[in-house]
Amino acid sequence: MAGLWQQPCYLGQGRVLALLHLICLLSPATGALPWDNTGGSSPLEQFEVVKGNFSRTFLHVGYHKIAEIPAGACNISIQETKKSQNYLALLSQRGVSIINGNWLINRPGIYVALGTYLTYRRPNEIRSRNGESITAPGPLTEDLHVYLIYQQPFPTVQYEYSMPLNRYLAPEPGTPSAVLPLDDDGKTKQSIIKEAWHPNQVPSYPTVNSESHVTYTWMKNGHTECSTTCGTGKHQVVLECVEKDSQTAVPADFCHPAIETTKWEEDCNIQPCPAYWDVGEWSECSRRCGPGTQHRQVICRQVTDVHASGTETSVTVKSEMCGSSDMPVTQSTCQLKICSQWDIRSEWSPCSVPCGVGQRTREVVCVSNQGDVDDDQECNINLKPDTIENCDMGLCARSWFTSIWSQRCSAECGRGSRTRSVVCLMDHVTNLPLDSCEGERPPEVTSCDSGPCQNRLEWYTGPWSQCSAECGNGTQTRSVACILNSDGQMEVVDQLKCSSLSKPITSQPCRLKPCGVQWYVTEWSACSRTCNAGFRVREVRCLADNIFPSERCDPSFILESREECNKQPCVAEIDPLCSDKYHNCMVVVQARLCVYSYYRSVCCASCSRAQETHPNSFQNNHIRR
Repeated sequence: MAGLWQQPCYLGQGRVLALLHLICLLSPATGALPWDNTGGSSPLEQFEVVKGNFSRTFLHVGYHKIAEIPAGACNISIQETKKSQNYLALLSQRGVSIINGNWLINRPGIYVALGTYLTYRRPNEIRSRNGESITAPGPLTEDLHVYLIYQQPFPTVQYEYSMPLNRYLAPEPGTPSAVLPLDDDGKTKQSIIKEAWHPNQVPSYPTVNSESHVTYTWMKNGHTECSTTCGTGKHQVVLECVEKDSQTAVPADFCHPAIETTKWEEDCNIQPCPAYWDVGEWSECSRRCGPGTQHRQVICRQVTDVHASGTETSVTVKSEMCGSSDMPVTQSTCQLKICSQWDIRSEWSPCSVPCGVGQRTREVVCVSNQGDVDDDQECNINLKPDTIENCDMGLCARSWFTSIWSQRCSAECGRGSRTRSVVCLMDHVTNLPLDSCEGERPPEVTSCDSGPCQNRLEWYTGPWSQCSAECGNGTQTRSVACILNSDGQMEVVDQLKCSSLSKPITSQPCRLKPCGVQWYVTEWSACSRTCNAGFRVREVRCLADNIFPSERCDPSFILESREECNKQPCVAEIDPLCSDKYHNCMVVVQARLCVYSYYRSVCCASCSRAQETHPNSFQNNHIRR
């Protein structure tokens, strides 16, 4: 976008920054430059303001051109709209680095190039939220190329500069002056005087009265208060219109009006300002609770220039200039709040399994210093006590357990049956499915004979026998016979003759009462010796109806858990080829490994004696009551 405005292109910068040709009238210059207010053009020009915006989302990392600012431009301003990790860079038309070129990041400061000075600012990283900026009063002597060094997404850069609409430039110093037309008598009517002008010198443009040849000019008559007490400030020159020869003050209308409206400035209080400590903001506390630390940046700075806009140019200087002993602290202790603590609210729970490896738990909560329960994230998770752990209840033994046989036969006469209970227990506590125990399941029913019975007629059903179990689950049976009743004579005939009749059932389950507690035993182990009196053992447990251990069994009825065995004396081996090849073959016998051909061959003598003593021990491992 562009606009028109009227102001000089920073009237204090170099040969093209001064008023290019100062025209005097008849009077010679005496430190002031004359101007004819009756004719000629104003030294002020009209300018076009050019503005632009560079905004992207993502770019490749590296240099990206933003704009080309043409020669003659002045009032140049390049501004990054927000702080980022990107950098501004300037190159000349020939590609020569001015600021941040060739992947070399320069320090902020003032750089002289292309006929002007360029002020490069990188705001304080702690306090400022503004991005980088580069300003220059101009005018440029050649084109300036503006680049962005892209490193962070969403860069936005705004730039602005002014271009004179009249591109006419004053002749270089040393060029012959232009001459006004001559009078009829050949005398010079007016002459043009070109005079150099110092940036801090206020030019006076004399005005000549053509009739009286009286010259009026602007003269310096003091200045305003300096904008700063140190670091090179500015004050405005106060002008007064006077008659040149007599230095008498006259109304301002007598002098050229363009000069009065121009704000002439001079440098003042150019001595450096005292160095000061630039203190940044404190960082966040290193810990959310409890004692922590926080840091801040402290830099010794010195103001070198104070601009009319109120901004300052400062540089970083050695700490000694600020007084190292007075340096503010850069680290401090902090504590946002007292940390919450872990609190164990319960003891460990029982193990989840009766045997083997299980788990147990307990309650652990995070408690504030006020005693309230907090979220777990408020406590140090690394210090949290365990809420769950493994527990080992020992090896799980799986064995068949049986009750003793029922005392009564199921039949009052003839063949009947007796019963017992069979359970598979793990570590004598947990009742497992009956197929979980190793080995063959012991029988629950055995036959019994109560003596001969008298025959009956027709389908004969005897009375139900007593329950096979005095307690717990049992079976009761009855006899069924096909009787031929002939005139009172009863004769048992083949049951096929009664097949047309509905045959009564012969057995049914029964349960007289809960067993309560009773003694259970396992099968005897193998004898510890094959001869000369060894011993064998079995486990005896008191169990309740729910198969849980109990201490209520009658101790007077406890079954033996150990007995002697193989009391016969040992005899010499008859077969010289059948001998034990290892000294611990008795362990093979006890572990019932003689059923395997390998162990029978290496422990031939021990396995042979064990088989003679217990011929059935190699096939079955029964549990009986």
